[in-house]
Amino acid sequence: MGNRNRATTAAAGSVLTVLLLASGCGSGDDGPRTVTVQAAGAERAVGHDAAPGAAPGAGYGEEAGGEYDAGSEADADGSADTDADPAPAGTLAVREISEVGSVATDAAGVTLYRFDKDTAQPPRSNCEGACADLWPAVPADGAQAPAGANAGLLGSVERPDGTRQLTLGGWPVYRYAKDTLPGEAKGEGVGGTWHALAADGKKAVDAGKGGAGKGGAGEDGAGKDSAPLSAVDDAKLGKLMVDGQGRTLYRFGKDSAWPMKFGCLDACLNTWKPAAPVEAEKAVGIPAKLVGSVERPDGTRQLTIDCWPVYLFTGDTAPGQTNGHGLQGLWFAVNDAGKKIPAKG
Repeated sequence: MGNRNRATTAAAGSVLTVLLLASGCGSGDDGPRTVTVQAAGAERAVGHDAAPGAAPGAGYGEEAGGEYDAGSEADADGSADTDADPAPAGTLAVREISEVGSVATDAAGVTLYRFDKDTAQPPRSNCEGACADLWPAVPADGAQAPAGANAGLLGSVERPDGTRQLTLGGWPVYRYAKDTLPGEAKGEGVGGTWHALAADGKKAVDAGKGGAGKGGAGEDGAGKDSAPLSAVDDAKLGKLMVDGQGRTLYRFGKDSAWPMKFGCLDACLNTWKPAAPVEAEKAVGIPAKLVGSVERPDGTRQLTIDCWPVYLFTGDTAPGQTNGHGLQGLWFAVNDAGKKIPAKG
């Protein structure tokens, strides 16, 4: 009986191994791969069986000592919870969110918003009462600009209740109660008056359009939308992968593809921004089977190429630049076969 039990256990282990290999990167499937992983060393299941959109292990407000509460989720009786104080913003960051653009977030990755009915000159909030339940004002205390950003854009305005609200570019800053995971932007466009913020206080959607006008990085010479992921020719590096705005994509030597682990976390993300996922069938110049996505430890999804998470470099200030290639001997542009391009001597 003991031998039989051991045999059954061994067989079950073999099946589990096969399932994991078949469901993740390295399986040889023809379709795009979607994988869920946690940071290196974290105990979390890997593979398609992980629940999509599951909350990450750390709460939004971990820096403040507790789980982030948007302050307006309805209670069981349908009323909004207004008892919890909004979490401080901490050090702001910038995150690429698909179909929105480069969005300002708080330190926990939660999207920040502005309201068209407010004013920036002078700063004034016109969101009170029930409005503030759904759109909690972000406290000004402790907020800091991202590394390399203009700290002068941050300010504050006094609200009717005497609290001070963070402003960005003069605009009062809010969170949206229905954004329950970092990287979500469910509030974008709500009522035609609420918009995710760009790092300079402008609307992120407008900032994205401004960088992708006719003939710009986001469109081809005929004014048609370019592919969200494509291979282009670089005079020095040959074929390399770029996003829809023509920005070079990089992979990191301290990440790994199988098993998938992240080496770029925390302060690293101030310089290297996770690329937003794209639909594999819309990629140009690379096999669709090499295009996938992965869930990061903060719950957001990141584009992968040949199972490697890929990033944008903040030091690339214009389309076509490759300033991040070879940095620290760890960061490399990616070619049309999904492989890293060797650093030039």
